[in-house]
Amino acid sequence: MPSAIPTEVLLLEQAFHTALQAAAPAVCLPPALDAYPRKPALVLGTGKAAASMTAAFCARWDAPTRGLVVTRYGHGLRAGETSGGVEIVEAGHPSPDESSLAAGARLLELAASARADEYLVCLISGGGSSLAAAPMPPVTFEQKRAAANYLIRAGADIREINCVRKHLSRLKGGRLAAAAHPARVITFVISDIPGDEVADIASGPTIPDATTQADALAILERYRYPDVADLMPVLGRRNAETPKPGAPEFASDEVHLIATASTALEAAMKFLRAEGYEMVYLGDDLADEAQELGRRHAKLAKEQRARGSRVAILSGGETRVVLGEGGGRGGRNTEYIASLALELDGCPGVFALAADTDGIDGHGDHAGAFIAPETLRYGAVLGASLATLLARHDTYSYFDSGRCLVKTGPTRTNVNDFRLILCQP
Repeated sequence: MPSAIPTEVLLLEQAFHTALQAAAPAVCLPPALDAYPRKPALVLGTGKAAASMTAAFCARWDAPTRGLVVTRYGHGLRAGETSGGVEIVEAGHPSPDESSLAAGARLLELAASARADEYLVCLISGGGSSLAAAPMPPVTFEQKRAAANYLIRAGADIREINCVRKHLSRLKGGRLAAAAHPARVITFVISDIPGDEVADIASGPTIPDATTQADALAILERYRYPDVADLMPVLGRRNAETPKPGAPEFASDEVHLIATASTALEAAMKFLRAEGYEMVYLGDDLADEAQELGRRHAKLAKEQRARGSRVAILSGGETRVVLGEGGGRGGRNTEYIASLALELDGCPGVFALAADTDGIDGHGDHAGAFIAPETLRYGAVLGASLATLLARHDTYSYFDSGRCLVKTGPTRTNVNDFRLILCQP
């Protein structure tokens, strides 16, 4: 990219940061607490936003707190934040590790310790499925992890992956709440799931599960998982089924959805309208394959630019990447933005940004990337082919060399992907 940053790129970044701020726990959690008279609270949580949700809760909760929350490595408390008597631990994501296993066991133990004189508050956000693990015996931790990792690489959507996780877990699919009953469980949720179904967020540890063992088995068979037999001691055992909606023990529980993709996208739309852009809003729940969505959005951008107005095309959701045998460094947002750039082929007046609101796209140190009309020309100077790198799922190096990566560090919220295209006449 040239040394002078185009005004449109600055606007892309400003819109993204506006969206992040709207979904920050410090903004969206406190209003949800106002209805509760203060008394001691047992706080449990899991997710990429768990530490920041805990800090926001404890800053507003003037009563004793205890408990445990688990978040991703590097997503813990920031300087000046406190978590009261709630311990913050970190674990592996997107694949669970031994710290995830330890955290899952401790969450179940603490849930069972809930006292009559305290609230049991659960702080749940995306990423929690891998951060807290408790496999259902006799399935082992390694067997459960292998099944989930296989589905991720095969391009299964998050609902399918979490359905399988729930049915192999002592923690997910409502079982954390079940461990606490008869205590009433109050859950505050930040959604990273297209459609915002709370039972799917972090695999719904406090939410009864409408899916079945048969559903989980069908998903594994659809994606040809080779080791289904290892999982049948649980998936084929009727008394290992998850708690179901309508179960009387969940009747007094409460769930509050405090931030979603639409929370962030609506804030960005307000910002962009104030900057003079007409909005084309495609929705907050797009879950297509990343490269295909990029190609479609590029065609739409060309059509909108031809209208002769300043137009912003905005969308959210969670795209999918099917890695197959290859796979380099990148993520679903760099896959989308690379495909978009190739289809645009240097179209003048079109700028775009795609990034994950948690600050991490794939396994890298980036949230995503942005493009400008000269993006492909810059690659030619470097002797790099974006099309070749995209075919290898290795787009990070291209955008890194072009200084087109979006790097926020951990945002400590998580309302899924943010995609914005600016079309100038």
